[in-house]
Amino acid sequence: MASVSIYLNFPNKTEEAFNFYKEVFQTEFIGPISRFSDVPPEVGSPSLPEEALNGVMHVELPITAGFKLMGTDAPECMGFNVIQGNNVNINLMPDTRKETERLFKELSTGGVIRQELQDMFWGDYYGSLTDKFGIQWMFNCSEKK
Repeated sequence: MASVSIYLNFPNKTEEAFNFYKEVFQTEFIGPISRFSDVPPEVGSPSLPEEALNGVMHVELPITAGFKLMGTDAPECMGFNVIQGNNVNINLMPDTRKETERLFKELSTGGVIRQELQDMFWGDYYGSLTDKFGIQWMFNCSEKK
């Protein structure tokens, strides 16, 4: 079922922030916290420094009325420069690849594609962009080819 969530990026404070939100909303994480050390190496990509490996790659927390907060650490060694205002993404999870591609194409018009849509190691069809108004969008579609 299609859904929308807010994706938060932190400069190495994601676990601390999400443990705080977990207490506030009195809920439990959906699945375990994924770490950068869980990411399979890609041929030709540089290895992450040791200090980044324990960082949070993904965490998901239900908060209220079926809404979820998701988050990740955004380490500088991966090219991130997190400042308040650029650390929030609207995460769209359409039901179909066709709808994902339509939304991605239309929202990227006049904007900047940060990552082209592609199949990812976690199983989703994923891409990200910043629209012409500076809003950051992420797309995760679980429909298989």
